[in-house]
Amino acid sequence: MKHTKYHRPGDGYRSEFEEFMHGFLAQHPEVEEDRRRGWDIWWDHRVDLDELDKQRKNELPVKPYVYD
Repeated sequence: MKHTKYHRPGDGYRSEFEEFMHGFLAQHPEVEEDRRRGWDIWWDHRVDLDELDKQRKNELPVKPYVYD
């Protein structure tokens, strides 16, 4: 069977985009630092469950059809 460019044989094929990103990140390590900082800001933060519960209890129910 002949392997095409888009088939992933066991030799560790990387797409052109993956090759580009690998080279780019190797030349620009500050991008990875910035990405990690962004991840920490948006995703890895502590959630106050009591405050979240309070907010949910204070919400008003939304009517299913706004144009009635």
